[in-house]
Amino acid sequence: MRMRPTLSWTPTEDLLPGTTNLEPVVAALRTGGVLVLSGAGISTESGIPDYRGAGGSLSRHTPMTYQEFIADGQAQRRYWARSHLGWRTFGRARPNTGHLTVTAFGRHGLLSGVITQNVDGLHQSAGSEDVVELHGSLERVVCLSCGAFSRRSDLARRLEEANAGFEPMAAGINPDGDADLSDEQVGDFRVVPCAVCGGVLKPDVVFFGEAVPPQRVEHCRELVDQAASLLVLGSSLTVMSGLRFVRQAAQAGKPVLIINQDPTRGDRHAVTRVALPLGAALTTLAARLDIPVDKQVAGEPRG
Repeated sequence: MRMRPTLSWTPTEDLLPGTTNLEPVVAALRTGGVLVLSGAGISTESGIPDYRGAGGSLSRHTPMTYQEFIADGQAQRRYWARSHLGWRTFGRARPNTGHLTVTAFGRHGLLSGVITQNVDGLHQSAGSEDVVELHGSLERVVCLSCGAFSRRSDLARRLEEANAGFEPMAAGINPDGDADLSDEQVGDFRVVPCAVCGGVLKPDVVFFGEAVPPQRVEHCRELVDQAASLLVLGSSLTVMSGLRFVRQAAQAGKPVLIINQDPTRGDRHAVTRVALPLGAALTTLAARLDIPVDKQVAGEPRG
């Protein structure tokens, strides 16, 4: 769940052409001070689909907006039914080679920080520290009335108890953790209230149509100011929440490097866009830099 994208944007001929040359990225990492900005593309090898690109979920799925969620009890029922089913798969996703390589870069002192547009928590599960979750995390739930936070795993258990036998067959799972269900499949799914005050629960993520908290944006801007370069991994940069940091870095004269197979909205601000599969590209970078990648995945499944 992210801010509503500018869906009218399409690649144009003046964008940076893709390359297979990783040397500019190698040079930036050797210099150090690289700030990573990751998108949905880094999690596809963990079984979490992308919004865009081939087979992207936006071609068949329109995420719920914040305004729709807070205004309509039926929309809340539909959201939680879909999200509850999706969490059974989403919550068991494990970090892939891409996440583990980013962790290895950080542990070897090459990175100044990691900002992720993803809500899946996989960078942290891979062992990365001080990750800024730009759009929040599906692992947390917040009450819209009293502001109390709780764990998603606790809510999942409560929803299981309230909806025994809820086993519809989903058409697919989306990057925001939603499962594709029809209204008929949602049926009379029971939503549980806040255990503290009885208020309405919402995942602690930024929905489409909702603004990223200003203090989080400011923290990310400070990270860009402190970085030597910005490395974008697996993001189309279609939404402004991530693109603004690319623009900020470019305006400050900091190199912007992108690894993404498809053109991005940030190409015009980058010194290079490497059009290679992300996992393979990161594996090659680690080998070029002689950095071992720990294949032992940290953490436990969250389901």
